[in-house]
Amino acid sequence: MWKDTLLQGLIALLPVFLFLVWYDRPKRTRYVPHFMAIVCGIAFLLNAKFAINIDGGLSSDFRYVPLLIGSLYGGMAAAVILTIEFLLYSGTEIRNWWEYVYLTVFLLAVLVPMIRVSSTFRQGPRVKRLKIVLLFFSAMFLIFCASFPVWYHGGPAAVLNNHLYDLSVNWAVFLLALIAGTMFIELGFERVGLQNELQVMSRNYRGEVRRLQLFIDQAPLAVMYADTTGIITHINDFTLQMIQPTVSTEVLNRHYRVFARLMQFEFPSPFDKVMRGEERVVEVLKIRGRTVYTVTRAVRGIPGQSSEGILFIGHDVTELNQLKDEVGRMERLSLVGQMAASITHEIRNPMAVIRGFVQLLNERSSDDQQSYFRIVMEELDRANGIINDFLSLAQNRIVEKETGNLHDVLNELVPLISADANMRGQLIEMRLCEEASPLEINSKEIKQLVLNLARNAMEAMSDKGVLRIETSDREDAVELRVTDNGVGIPQEKLERLFEPFFTTKTNGTGLGLALCLSIVERHNGKIQVESKVGEGTTFIVSFFKQYRMAAAKN
Repeated sequence: MWKDTLLQGLIALLPVFLFLVWYDRPKRTRYVPHFMAIVCGIAFLLNAKFAINIDGGLSSDFRYVPLLIGSLYGGMAAAVILTIEFLLYSGTEIRNWWEYVYLTVFLLAVLVPMIRVSSTFRQGPRVKRLKIVLLFFSAMFLIFCASFPVWYHGGPAAVLNNHLYDLSVNWAVFLLALIAGTMFIELGFERVGLQNELQVMSRNYRGEVRRLQLFIDQAPLAVMYADTTGIITHINDFTLQMIQPTVSTEVLNRHYRVFARLMQFEFPSPFDKVMRGEERVVEVLKIRGRTVYTVTRAVRGIPGQSSEGILFIGHDVTELNQLKDEVGRMERLSLVGQMAASITHEIRNPMAVIRGFVQLLNERSSDDQQSYFRIVMEELDRANGIINDFLSLAQNRIVEKETGNLHDVLNELVPLISADANMRGQLIEMRLCEEASPLEINSKEIKQLVLNLARNAMEAMSDKGVLRIETSDREDAVELRVTDNGVGIPQEKLERLFEPFFTTKTNGTGLGLALCLSIVERHNGKIQVESKVGEGTTFIVSFFKQYRMAAAKN
């Protein structure tokens, strides 16, 4: 009896053991229904083949273990296949009408609910799944107990007691086999689930490592890491470019002192300070002529443990310091400019008084002295013009603009420019486009801009020179070109042409072109210079249309 029961238990658990051996990779999950249907179907037939015969017309086997486990864990497809197999095999064993009744009750009370539950069985928690298994076991046990009087053919009380004992042992072993099989199946699914989670975590970890490595390598920061022995285990590309582009083989896997020497650190270096016990060292260092803000600190794992290594991070702040110095210089220049503007504004009043008295003395002086007074008044006018230009440049005031046409301004200036050109023996060529788009301009400042450019061009030419003024209406801007065929400007002077007080003329002030640049910038434009020595110079002023449209919307 015990041998037969043990054999039945082993056969019933055979699918479970095979499942644990076969189901060891997440990619086999899709084949679980097929596997469970096959191996549980075979175990079902083996259990039925080696059924335990008990006197009194009773028999016992564990065919319900593979039937139940295969149906629940194999899904609906496996449940349907095993149910059909159960019905076909049980149909061959029917001997009377009562067995038909038993099979029908078993089908309706166990098999049909099992098929319905199988599709969602594995979605719930483990405790819920174990309760469902025990619930089906209870249903089968109750059906058996209810049908026992019909199955049993009768006999003495002692024989009945022995039969009940044997059946109790069989059902107890059946329950243990069912619970053991369920737990082992759960163990197999849990193992593969953990493998799947591990693979996902590994992929995420590798992805994070790659992204972090890419960030470290591409970030404009010098990053270096050394282990507890001082050996450099990582150094990013920016650091190598900072010290020497070809030293990767000389630095990596070498002691940090090699790196400190290449970075021209003074002794003790930040690494030495951290190795001596300091937690964090922050210093601004000069590295190969660059200013670098550095942070060197010990890397620790669990709080309280010893250091795991040294991390060095450096940020090149050379340009930031230069910008800071430039801002400071501009603030000082702005202050000086404001003071100079105030002073020059006050100078104009006594100069006006001086000019008035000089003109009065000129009227009362003899003819031979009037030329001297005229020279004094011309120089006073020249000084007053310089002061006016300087004030216009220093104030950088906001001007009122209105919609106007560049051609209208140029046509008003033609007589004045032509008169200056005739006095110098030069020619004027006006090449205006057919139609120029309207712009938001200040006519007075545009006139000052054109006059400055035209007079600079005429002063750069000798007699018989030709001054050409052109306009063109482009897609994004209205363009003004002022061209001369004078001596030209050397390339080294073009870069400084718009700096205040820089001039290429012997008697120039260096404020005219600076004032032109200021006017163009106030009109949201751009001014460029093209020049060739011995051929001439062209000033190109572009007034962008998008600013006009934006101003119209506002």
